Amino acid sequence: MNPCYELHVGCAQWNHKSWQPQLPPGERLEAYATWCNAVEGNTTFYAVPARETVESWARQTDPGFRLLAKLPKSITHLRHLQGPPEELRQFLHTMEPLGPRLHALWIQLPAGFGPADLGTLAAFLRTLPTGHRYAVEVRHRAFFDDARAVAGLEKVLATRQAEWVPFDTTVLFERPPTSDAERDAWTRKPRMPRRDRALTSHPLIRYIGRDDADRTVEGWAFWIEKTVEWLKEGRSPTMFVHTPDNTQALTLAHRFHQEVRAKLPDLEPLPDPPEVEPLTLF
Repeated sequence: MNPCYELHVGCAQWNHKSWQPQLPPGERLEAYATWCNAVEGNTTFYAVPARETVESWARQTDPGFRLLAKLPKSITHLRHLQGPPEELRQFLHTMEPLGPRLHALWIQLPAGFGPADLGTLAAFLRTLPTGHRYAVEVRHRAFFDDARAVAGLEKVLATRQAEWVPFDTTVLFERPPTSDAERDAWTRKPRMPRRDRALTSHPLIRYIGRDDADRTVEGWAFWIEKTVEWLKEGRSPTMFVHTPDNTQALTLAHRFHQEVRAKLPDLEPLPDPPEVEPLTLF
């Protein structure tokens, strides 16, 4: 395996009520980064942070850490990619302090955004500046069931070498929920077929398991093999592990990396978390 390629793993957040609750908010990302080397930037979907806040994220992580920054919902959901260009420019200016930590700009589209809207997506992608990677997540059923829709979307993404982000919920929905968190996830998460085709050298996976850690681990066996395959091909994948309540997601993401490395010992290891960490984590 080419040592220039690497695996990033992370969670949907770095600040969970059961993770390092004794730390002030300004130190929690740094603590999180002792376990994982990537994180989903979901908070930027709801509100664009102050640039000073983004500067603090950069200070708390080393240049090898990766943050997947979600575009604000005002761009993707409220204006359906047709808002004023200044809105996007301001967002990119705010994210600038991350430097190489900015893994990709994540364009999550609403469920109503379907094949008829591909022209809008294509026009939006043409306006995006070079120098960033882009990743698109769709939730319209046609993009999973209709071969023409799939081909159309892949063609549009290819114009900017953008990745298609799968959100694998198959394990979550394989059996009825057994907890309040799972019941809530059943009402909010998309129920779509699993997609595993990488379009670029940096494939992204969003995987949600169950609150039962053993079942979550069993369910990701497919992604272990796919990740190993991608790494052998010279790709650099990123895996984000979710569970309905996310209590165990941090240790599970770290475990995913360990399981891949057991198959590919030349893969660069994650740092060993401090020995005291598990005592304060949960």
